Formats: sequence, structure tokens, C-alpha cells
Amino acid sequence: MKQNRLILALTYTTIALFTLLSLSSIAQNSSKTLKRIIIDPGHGGTDPGANGKYSTEAAVSLAISLKLQEYIHDAIPDVEVVLTRTTDIYNSVVEKANIANAAKGDLFICIHTNSADPSRNREVIGHTNKTYTVKKKGVKRKVTRVVPLYKTTYTPSSARGTETFIYNVVKSDQRKDMANDAVDDVVEKLDSVSEKQIKELDAADPTRSMMVSLLTQQYFQRAASLALTIEEEFKAAGRLSREAKQRQKGIWVLAAVQMPAVLVETGFISNPEDEDYLNSEDGQDQICEVITKSVLRYKNSLENQKKTNAN
Repeated sequence: MKQNRLILALTYTTIALFTLLSLSSIAQNSSKTLKRIIIDPGHGGTDPGANGKYSTEAAVSLAISLKLQEYIHDAIPDVEVVLTRTTDIYNSVVEKANIANAAKGDLFICIHTNSADPSRNREVIGHTNKTYTVKKKGVKRKVTRVVPLYKTTYTPSSARGTETFIYNVVKSDQRKDMANDAVDDVVEKLDSVSEKQIKELDAADPTRSMMVSLLTQQYFQRAASLALTIEEEFKAAGRLSREAKQRQKGIWVLAAVQMPAVLVETGFISNPEDEDYLNSEDGQDQICEVITKSVLRYKNSLENQKKTNAN
């Protein structure tokens, strides 16, 4: 009995080590060469997102996303593009993630517009007499005082430009959960080890934890690379870039998809100049050109890395 257990343990150890090596090879050589991109237009339906003077984040994000689908199709026809919505409907972030994961995307691009609160200005424009009723020792009496009159105005924020976010993988337990789910999809690529054998490995097995860690880091590195590329291309196109950034909270969907993911803030809808740009044909065309160039560079980078590792 003990001998059988020992043989079984050695068998699983061999499977685990082989699987880890195979997974590493897949991650470096095949992984998910770019075949399917998920584009997620932010907000929608009952959730308009941020508001400009005459447009909403939901409408602008959808317009850009629909155009981006065409740009990517024309530039990279061998890559399939799936949108989480194509009309003005509301999908929760859970539904968006489920759509992306069910489609087995290789890359997730979330399109949004940014917003900043206007500055509040208050100035004295005169004075007036105001009568108060005061009570002292049970006796009420009226007192008249001179008080200032104020005028409050709001000035649109001067914040403008683009920024691209990725999730902070180091602090995201959910990101690791998604990578853990993705392990089962990745092992389908293994010829010598069955999916059943892999699933028989305990979820707490250190080898599986290593697999999850590998995928999590891969997602992070690829998302970071794309985010930096997008902002680099925006700068080259003459846009003001607020750089690529990590965010630990507030972008749940980036952590919930089983693929590298970025969120592109295409401009500040709260800024009149940016709002006009975001709603213009030229502005939307430029945004789509920038993101498409960045995706093409990202795809070429994956393929070059695959060739390098194969040699």
C-alpha cells in the first residue's frame, strides 16, 4: 500500500514538473499569439458614465470602439475582434468579464473617457441687510446685520490628455484567481498530459501555484508593455500623455479577465477642448490609429519573442 502511494506521489510529481515546464514553454513560445481581441466600450445604457457639456462617456466610448474594430480588422485581418457591446446597453462589469472570458480572448482593451471635477469659484459681489431672530434669557429679539452676497461659478477643469491603466498585479488576489482559472484552458494545449490529470492536482499544490504565478506575471508584463506602447504612440501623434499607470482599485474588470488587459482613457470629456476632439471624426480616427498601431507592435513583439525562443 505504501509502495503504491509512493509510486502515485512520484507519478504526480513527474506530471507536475512536466506540466510546469510545458506551461512555461507555451507561455513563452505560443501563448496566445494574438488571435482574438476583446474591446470593451465603457458604461452604456442606464450608466452614461461621465458627462461633458453635450456628450456622454458611454456614447463616445461606443463610437470609438466600433471604429476601432474596423481599424484593427483592416490592419490585422487575421485577428478577430469581439465587442462586449455594440449598442447603447448596460452590462455589469461581471457580464463584461464573462463575455471576454467565454470568447477566450488573448487581449482585453477597455475604452473610456476621463473626467475631472470643475473648480468652484466664490466671490463677494455686494452686501445686504439680513434680520435674525435671537433668543437670550428667554427673550426673543430681532437683530439686523450686514452680510456679504456671494456669486458662485464653476470653471471646467484644465485636465486633459490620455492615460492607460493596468491592474496592480502584485496586490490583486482576484487577478491570481483569474489566472488560476486560465490554467485549465492553457493545459488543453499539452499533448502529453491530459486535462484530467492536471485537474487531479490539488488546487493548493505548489506546482499549480507556480503555474498561476507564471500566468499572472505574464498577464502583467504584456499588459504593461501594451500600455506603455499606447501612450508612446499617443505622444508621437501629438497628444498630451499622462503616461501608463497601475491601479489597485477601481477597475474591477481588468482583474477579472483571463488575459492581458488595459484600460485606455482617451481624453477628458470634462474638458471642452478634449470633448470636441473625442466627438470629432478626426479625433476618433487618430485614437483608433494609435491603438491599432500599438496592437500591431504588441502582436509583432509576441511573434518575435516566439521566434527567438524557438531558436
